[in-house]
Amino acid sequence: MSRIEELPDDFDESLNLNEVPPQVAEDLPQPAFDAFAASNEVPFPINEERLKELESDPNAPKMPPAMASVKSHSKEELLAMMNKTPLFMTDIENAGDEQGENVFLDALTALQNEGTRGEVAQSFKEQGNEAVQEKRWIDAKEFYTKGIAVIYAKEDKWDKPEDLEKEKKLLRQMEELSHLNRALCNLELGNYRSCTLDCAATLKLNPKSVKAFYRSSMALLKLEKIAEAEDAAARGLAVDPSNTALQSAAKKVAERKAAVERIAARKKAEDELARKKNLVLSTALRARQIFTRKTDQPPEMEDAGIRLTPDPLSPESSIEFPTVMLYPMDAQSDFIKGFSELSCIEDHLEYLFPLPWDTKNEYSLGNVECFMQTVSGGLIKAGKKVPLLQILTGGKVEVVDELVNIFVVPISKTGAFIADMKARKNT
Repeated sequence: MSRIEELPDDFDESLNLNEVPPQVAEDLPQPAFDAFAASNEVPFPINEERLKELESDPNAPKMPPAMASVKSHSKEELLAMMNKTPLFMTDIENAGDEQGENVFLDALTALQNEGTRGEVAQSFKEQGNEAVQEKRWIDAKEFYTKGIAVIYAKEDKWDKPEDLEKEKKLLRQMEELSHLNRALCNLELGNYRSCTLDCAATLKLNPKSVKAFYRSSMALLKLEKIAEAEDAAARGLAVDPSNTALQSAAKKVAERKAAVERIAARKKAEDELARKKNLVLSTALRARQIFTRKTDQPPEMEDAGIRLTPDPLSPESSIEFPTVMLYPMDAQSDFIKGFSELSCIEDHLEYLFPLPWDTKNEYSLGNVECFMQTVSGGLIKAGKKVPLLQILTGGKVEVVDELVNIFVVPISKTGAFIADMKARKNT
């Protein structure tokens, strides 16, 4: 890939870069037949034993050295050798040779640590800035983190500065900028808590850093810490009232604050309304002597439940109960979302019958009996023409998990049904 490089000051402009110097041209090896033939350079040492196995067929053509250097190693061996090269390095601990040494890595480390502590930190900061311009946020964050590590390192392994005051000023400047810029990376990466920590470190060094206030405000807003976000934006605007970024941040915080307050107010009103409805309903049930009980595993009924109608806040309204009409002898059922206390069982059986699955025509108004379980687990016979309120009043029957259960049984099968229920009670 071609590159454009800055020429040194002493570069001889009379040279024609497009021509190869004669002596150099003579020294260059001439291609045998194809100037674009694959390179025979060997990227990895060739495993001769493995190569012999691969070339066991005498009729097979021999591999070029470059291909042989790759084919003669396993995938794991290739990855291990690549890890010793800085460009492909992913595991520094395993990057050395048998003695744990890596000449290339040592050379890069030496270049990285060349200069005073402040100069090295500045180098990392500048590399981070270049990555930011390209929006490589992870790389930029890594550079800033390295710069901060250099500043805070206890071991001083860098060159001694000639001007101590200048070095001290540079270190302080790099510390502030590295934290501030890393805050930007964390904000872009969604590391909002880390962003606020970097902003706090920046403001400790420079209490008037407008960018730190802005980034902190935006991160806190993402964390739903509205009061803190509002405070950060306000403090920043106190430093620079005309800053448009902070004005925008303050506006976003104010909008979110208003939205949160509206949601909270609506939730509070809904909770209060639900509390009043439950209180009125509980009073109405007690007045009618209807007993209810809840279990640890209530059935899923979506929005169905015991309710007062038409006005849920008036104890004079009628109570409606979710009800299941059970047909135990045929393992079938029907669900009634609102069975009024003033209605009787027959009112619902009239529109439920005939049952679509009743091929034997066993279920009709005059040919069935209805039962309900008592608090003790026994059975009572429920009159089909008796209002539900009359059946539930008195405490013999309780409503469990807001659901009324009514067993509907053909008269010819009531004996078998009662016997089965008694057997279940005794087990």
